[in-house]
Amino acid sequence: MNEVTKSIERVQAKLVVMAEDVSPPEILFHIPLLCEEKSIPYAYLSTKKELGNTVRINVSSSAIAIEKGGTGNDSALDDVIKKLEEIKR
Repeated sequence: MNEVTKSIERVQAKLVVMAEDVSPPEILFHIPLLCEEKSIPYAYLSTKKELGNTVRINVSSSAIAIEKGGTGNDSALDDVIKKLEEIKR
């Protein structure tokens, strides 16, 4: 959580994804506010386990910040961000 917050505050995050099953939920309350303030898109996944699996780490995760799309993946990241903006409208 601390690293995600730092990534947002430094405007290094291109996308932030949070788990919906975080307990207590107050842990994440500041993240959407920071993202809005810094114009960083954000989204939710159902579970911490699903979020950890999605980013290929072997542990559950409350939130992640994507700073780089990786080699050849920038267009895929841009597509995800565009889709999230469409949904948000």
